[in-house]
Amino acid sequence: MSLTPALELKGVRKVYDVAGQEVVALDHADLVVGADEIVVLVGPSGSGKTTLCSIAGALLSASEGTVIVDGNDITSFNAKQLTTFRRNKVGFVFQTVNLVPFLTARENLLVVDELAGRSGNRKAALKRADQLLGELGLADRRNNLPSQLSGGQRQRVAIGRSLMNNPGLVMFDEPTSALDSKTGEHVVDLIHHEMKERGTAAIIVTHDTRITKFADRTVRIDDGVVST
Repeated sequence: MSLTPALELKGVRKVYDVAGQEVVALDHADLVVGADEIVVLVGPSGSGKTTLCSIAGALLSASEGTVIVDGNDITSFNAKQLTTFRRNKVGFVFQTVNLVPFLTARENLLVVDELAGRSGNRKAALKRADQLLGELGLADRRNNLPSQLSGGQRQRVAIGRSLMNNPGLVMFDEPTSALDSKTGEHVVDLIHHEMKERGTAAIIVTHDTRITKFADRTVRIDDGVVST
């Protein structure tokens, strides 16, 4: 297991100019996430959860401070550099899952390699996709379209897709919001198992208090201020 933290935010601030007024979305945030740590991020709507995760996941640049992801200082990266880094180093599982509806489960995983420009090694990508689907209990569903899968199965495909690039950090946005209680608990248990099995860190944004028992730590954010 790597001793390098998956994420280090040091004095990170994000400010927006709205009609000439300064709006602070993230206020000098400090946060360290260990190499295989699972952190649950909680806070009311508009508290800064999405902004923090967008900066940690290389979707946004910080206005101030230092952002280090998996040992890489991405603070001064431009938009193109952030895109390349994100494709190769960070995994995402969105609230709405966002699977491509006309691609099979297996193809939804393979598209990660294609977007990252690694489509030349198709054999290795197929092996990686099939391995992940097998570990997630979806080997017999790899040729199914998203419409032919249950909500829990679609969520598992999304988890597999997030792991295709062997990321050091995976961001989960409300992974249980569209699932019933039993399925939601199963999915979070699966997330915990897959992250720990690989030594991969995760930040889970949620309003679901059931999730906290699967985390190593719960971090709260209010009005852009992080409390650890």
